[in-house]
Amino acid sequence: MVRPPTQATQVQNPLNSWQLIIINVGFVGVHVVWGLQMANGSAIFESLGAKAQQIPLLWLAAPVTGLIVQPLVGYWSDRTCSPLGKRRPYFLAGALFGCVTLAALPLARGLTMAVLLLWLLNLWVNVAMTPFRSYVVDVVPLPQQTTAYTWQSCAHGLGAFTASAMPWGVVHLWRQHPFSLLGNFPASIECSLWLGSALFLGALLLTVTQSPRPLQNNATSPEAGIDPAPFSISTALRHCPPLLKQLSWVQGLSWISMFCLFLYFPPAVARDIFGAHFEISDLYAQGIEWTGLCFALLNLTCMAVSLGLPHLARRIDLPTLHGACLLVGALSLGSLHWVSDRYLLLGPMVGLGVAWASMLSMPYAMLARVLPPELNGLYMGLFNCSITLPQIFVSLGLGQLVQTWVGGDRMAIVALGGIAMLISALLSFPIGSKKF
Repeated sequence: MVRPPTQATQVQNPLNSWQLIIINVGFVGVHVVWGLQMANGSAIFESLGAKAQQIPLLWLAAPVTGLIVQPLVGYWSDRTCSPLGKRRPYFLAGALFGCVTLAALPLARGLTMAVLLLWLLNLWVNVAMTPFRSYVVDVVPLPQQTTAYTWQSCAHGLGAFTASAMPWGVVHLWRQHPFSLLGNFPASIECSLWLGSALFLGALLLTVTQSPRPLQNNATSPEAGIDPAPFSISTALRHCPPLLKQLSWVQGLSWISMFCLFLYFPPAVARDIFGAHFEISDLYAQGIEWTGLCFALLNLTCMAVSLGLPHLARRIDLPTLHGACLLVGALSLGSLHWVSDRYLLLGPMVGLGVAWASMLSMPYAMLARVLPPELNGLYMGLFNCSITLPQIFVSLGLGQLVQTWVGGDRMAIVALGGIAMLISALLSFPIGSKKF
């Protein structure tokens, strides 16, 4: 059986604000990459010739690689012993190889090459990202862990905000469209990918070289309370904490909603709000740039809300707080169906930022209190399957839905995603407050 968490494996000395920032600065770089992909992936695919019904299938790279890589990296990192500790070797490997892959993406000569590069990119970004949740447990004292996870949510928001604003910033800071090397997709996206690769590498190197280290390397050993040889992923599933199962449904349904947003909101804005009919056109580029600003506002809101969540968490139990945030997000998604003006898109983005901040922090803060530290990486990796499996489900089934049910109406799909988030909010409230 798996032991419950014990204070013996926790670092006891409180960390200062600078140390918490350094721990999470690499997460900023990770989410610069994710933000660039989420905000611009569909536009890249359409610019290279993909049809609307093909978009979900082309997005399979992120969830499939996450489904495979995250449990394995979590399992291996629990057992890694190196001069860099348990988690940092994965930060470093993901940063180096991911940087090269992202820098190569603008050079893709067609849809097939772009898809292959995105598969590689998602593999290495998952390698770099997966240990971050467990790294908090390794180096942050238990009383500070909720704060650390909300700061991690803030780091996510900062990275995604930076990525979302990049295409608009590249154009307006240059005061004209910069030179496009190949012209396969908008030049603003091309330059943003190169800038993003540099930020990704630099942020992760800062975390690897400067963040505080645990007092001891708690790689799994017979003394850690489990026998490492027979303890496998299947064994972990059999002994899975009940809270992890409950939160997996909540997280999975809310991610279905957000994945619909990431897939179809950018081309929906370009076509339905800006009236673009062709992918290579000024109107389409303007629509994608405006989408970037919308996502930037979403992530700016996420950052602001993340700073306030620790204070609310001291007054409201975490499941209720999480459910309330998801309810705000569900209403915001549903409202998008009736928006026809670009400026009116900004209101729902604020509401989605509230839900996004909670999704990125509250479930992990709850789990950190019940997971055994010696298996934290494995269980966090398994929990992240509640993010990747819904994305695979959406990718495989959404293309047919777009084609047959809504007649290619991309914004309708985004708004319908609000139903899944509403259900996830209702599932969060009954989890209870006894442990939180």
